[in-house]
Amino acid sequence: MLERISTKIFADGADLSGILALAKEDYISGFTTNPTLMRAAGVSSYVEFAKSVLREVTDLPVSFEVFADDLPTMEKQAMEIASWGGNVNVKIPIMNTKGELTLPIIESLSSQGVSLNITALMTAEQVLQVSSHLNSSVPSIISVFAGRVADTGRDPIPLMLKCLEILKNNDKAELLWASPREVFNIIEASRIGCHIITVSHETLKKLVLLDKDLDQYSQETVQQFYGDAVKAGYEI
Repeated sequence: MLERISTKIFADGADLSGILALAKEDYISGFTTNPTLMRAAGVSSYVEFAKSVLREVTDLPVSFEVFADDLPTMEKQAMEIASWGGNVNVKIPIMNTKGELTLPIIESLSSQGVSLNITALMTAEQVLQVSSHLNSSVPSIISVFAGRVADTGRDPIPLMLKCLEILKNNDKAELLWASPREVFNIIEASRIGCHIITVSHETLKKLVLLDKDLDQYSQETVQQFYGDAVKAGYEI
């Protein structure tokens, strides 16, 4: 089903049972989450949730995000999160809520050997700035929110291609296509050579549709509409 996909697929979510089930799937190469997803999933203790994931997922990268809003506390949280496991990538947003760039702590953490996932990027200029502050001998992930860029009416493909060009001389830096909206985004990411795409648990369920016969899909859609009309007891 996914033989033609070269891009690594990371599952994005905070449902523990879903994470553990997906960890058994060969096509999953890692995991990401964030405070918004954790809150939506009803996670009450950040630390307990993270450590419960890491007890079970030991051989795949997992990204956990800092949630402080000042740079010194962000860096402190990052060092604590990094200590939880060798497969942890610490997510650092490109800026705080005031628009203050986090480049100083990105440079500090990367120089200390912390594997980072720089998140919430949406421009090539941001990627260029981040790349100049990374230790090229330390693994890092650069998460560009292509899906949110597309939500603004912009084609994200030229942006992602430019970002790949910026990162080409850093063998340890991987570009991640974040916030995809549909299965086709996985195809797009693979076509341009994007290293990683992070996909929600709900969108991952749609992978069964990959290369599905469209005549069959058309019939199934009509059957769905008909069945719902019958169940509703509609009359004209």
